[in-house]
Amino acid sequence: MITPTLQREYYEALLTKNAHYEGIFFVGVKTTGVFCRPTCPARKPKFEHCAFYKTAQEALLASFRPCLRCRPLSFPGHASDLISKLVEAVEENPEKRWKDSDFRVVSADSSTARRQFKKRFGMTFVAYARNRRMGIAMKQIREGEPVIEAQLNTGYESSSGFRGAFTKIMGASPTNFQKQHKILKSIWIDTPLGPMLAIGDEETLHLLEFVERRGLEREIERLRLKAKAAIVPGMTPPLASIQEELLAYFQGNLKVFKTPYTLYGTPFQKRVWAGLLQIPYGQTCSYGEQARAMGKETAYRAVANANGANQLAIMIPCHRIVGSNGTLGGYGGGIARKKWLIEHEKQILV
Repeated sequence: MITPTLQREYYEALLTKNAHYEGIFFVGVKTTGVFCRPTCPARKPKFEHCAFYKTAQEALLASFRPCLRCRPLSFPGHASDLISKLVEAVEENPEKRWKDSDFRVVSADSSTARRQFKKRFGMTFVAYARNRRMGIAMKQIREGEPVIEAQLNTGYESSSGFRGAFTKIMGASPTNFQKQHKILKSIWIDTPLGPMLAIGDEETLHLLEFVERRGLEREIERLRLKAKAAIVPGMTPPLASIQEELLAYFQGNLKVFKTPYTLYGTPFQKRVWAGLLQIPYGQTCSYGEQARAMGKETAYRAVANANGANQLAIMIPCHRIVGSNGTLGGYGGGIARKKWLIEHEKQILV
């Protein structure tokens, strides 16, 4: 049952197209008979013409049909068929330098690809493919191959063009690129609550966050500096692992994540994060209780700040921390998502 107060909250989120409510509710429009996600670009109905549902299944059972514009039966931010096709094409031949004629071969429009990739990844498709090539070049140079070999293998005939592109993406020229620099790869993972960004190397996961999280760009830059790494598109075993585990988690089939990870934080922050992992699935704990468990009873504010610096959303469950009075408190991914995650875990245990 969605209370009248919650209905008003959802309606305000609908008017503002608040992405933090993706997956939290669906709205049925009585005048048209369709149901939509919160960020649907269609003209907004009046409040009295809205019916709110927690799941798409509830909306379907209430005889509403899915909106053709926002496609509420797919994950929010779900990759279009064009994006999926082009990403697969890059992985089949990552050294390829794309031209307009190549788009016609795969029945794709270059301007459409540019627009869709910019919206999803924050870069054009050509930039995506270029970054992927540079990741390969970096690996080859680190493994001792001559720079000229890396240049030719990634499709650059001009050494100056290769050097300029490499330096812009990696932050250092090929010849000055030190062995202690490493490469991190990134993927988008579609979830019922909106897309998440995962970053990792060949051995561990380094970051997992909702794309809409405030300050995510600064968080990524801090990671790049701390890891002394360049971040490029691509897949690694830990990224494939967390993608599978998140799917199982949202389906209610996974309670403990096993993907290996690397943490960047102070000793105090790492103690706080270790404490979060001790909170059982489906249960919550207050900031004060967490501080007392650490023997730092008066440091609950410092504990709260450390929770906010958690770099592995859901996996390290800072969403299980609530206020001493039962209020949800803060959450980088948005309060609506935090509430959903808590309720999701409790329902699985029932």
